[in-house]
Amino acid sequence: MTELRSASDKRPSPAHDEARVGHVQWRAFSVATRVLALVLGLALVAGLIAYVGELPAREPARRVAVIEAADLPSEARDTVVLIKKGGPFPYRKDGTVFGNFEKRLPPHERGYYREYTVPTPGSRDRGARRIVTGKAGEIYYTDDHYESFKRVRD
Repeated sequence: MTELRSASDKRPSPAHDEARVGHVQWRAFSVATRVLALVLGLALVAGLIAYVGELPAREPARRVAVIEAADLPSEARDTVVLIKKGGPFPYRKDGTVFGNFEKRLPPHERGYYREYTVPTPGSRDRGARRIVTGKAGEIYYTDDHYESFKRVRD
């Protein structure tokens, strides 16, 4: 049965009280959700900062020594001549992209450097010696399979 109230009775109805309680509960839930989201967000940011702090620092490219072209081994000088002529090259991998993954040369986009084999007398395979060229015309020599480089000066 519906309870009759007089116009002077200012107390809210029980239905109104229930709605108000529901609103307060919803608001408390909403605040708790926001606090939880904030805490989780801060934890995520703190975790990312810690992770980035543990990443190894990227080493800049090392200074590259210089060698005069005349001081290269004769096989390396012959390889440079072949490169300047555009081939033909004796090894299938000659002219392929050198990735510079060891970061021993100045950093550039992938495909900037090309590598060529320098024959090693007495070696049964390609050996460790290479010429690496850059798109800007620079030439590098390595005799230890990319552990170190020398820039070739003409």
